[in-house]
Amino acid sequence: MSNNQKDSLFIRAAFSQPTERPPVWMMRQAGRFMKEYWEIKNKYSFLEMCKTPEIAADVTMLPVDLLGIDAAILFSDILVTGEAMGGELSFTQGIGPKYANPVRTQKDVENLTTDVEEKLQYVPDAIKVIQQRLNAKTPLIGFAGAPFTVMSYLVEGGSSKDFKLTKLMIHNQPELAHQLLNKIADVTITYLNMQIDAGVNALQLFDSWALALSWDDYREFSHQYNARIIAGLKRQDLPIISFCKGSSVFAPVMAEAKPDVISVDWNADLLNIKKSIPAGIAVQGNLDPHILYADKKVIRERILRLHDRMKEENGFIFNLGHGIMPDIPFDNVKYAVQVIQNELVNS
Repeated sequence: MSNNQKDSLFIRAAFSQPTERPPVWMMRQAGRFMKEYWEIKNKYSFLEMCKTPEIAADVTMLPVDLLGIDAAILFSDILVTGEAMGGELSFTQGIGPKYANPVRTQKDVENLTTDVEEKLQYVPDAIKVIQQRLNAKTPLIGFAGAPFTVMSYLVEGGSSKDFKLTKLMIHNQPELAHQLLNKIADVTITYLNMQIDAGVNALQLFDSWALALSWDDYREFSHQYNARIIAGLKRQDLPIISFCKGSSVFAPVMAEAKPDVISVDWNADLLNIKKSIPAGIAVQGNLDPHILYADKKVIRERILRLHDRMKEENGFIFNLGHGIMPDIPFDNVKYAVQVIQNELVNS
């Protein structure tokens, strides 16, 4: 990591060091709310974009160049690990991701491979191109999907509103669920360490659908695997961020896995979460992304309100409680970043 990246607001805040203002980046910041994204997307399929290092770098750089964001995040998808294991993955406009061969039986689980390095090599290749483009000025976040979330897509065969098949597996066939989760966890450790070796400056683990789980099931079928992944990473000088939809409920458990940062959804008071977890773990979040649809005076007021709660705390990264929606006006996102960067000074 270059000195500029190591001394950046983002890395310092992630390690709970003092910063003159909170750094800001936004989940899905290189996404469909930008016309520049669509100029690329209209030429290539989503998976082509992920798997072509130069294109992945072009998309990763959009929010750096157009928003002046404080951290870049690798352009990829949480489901590439499931594909590398043998899932037949496709993305269809208006439908979302699909695995054509869902994983539902013992044989299906056994057929999944954990030998994925060659299949995922396009990701380290993209990281190297992105770091050349960033020129040591802005830190780069790598990421992966957490095992429970990746499992849910593999079992359901795509997105789900109720996760019925996934929950049936964990309740009726817990041993099979654990076999599957163990395989995904092994692959995720390999994959994230590949990203570290390729030169990312931070990592985020996305457990997007953890909120589907009860407290006990979260501990058994999500948390223990996330903890094993975090423990298996080459973490020297590199912060690990743990995010889930449900972090407002599960944050005390998430803290047991010893991430450097917990990224919090918008359902909680962020200061209360910060005070409920051990000192030295930073928080990231937690503006409701829907606020970015609102009038600019509302956006500014809500940003200032959140900062007012957090300004006495070290270890605060300004982000959304989940990703930017595709139809949020670009101008509103740009305005939010400017308010954070120009008006927020920590006391």
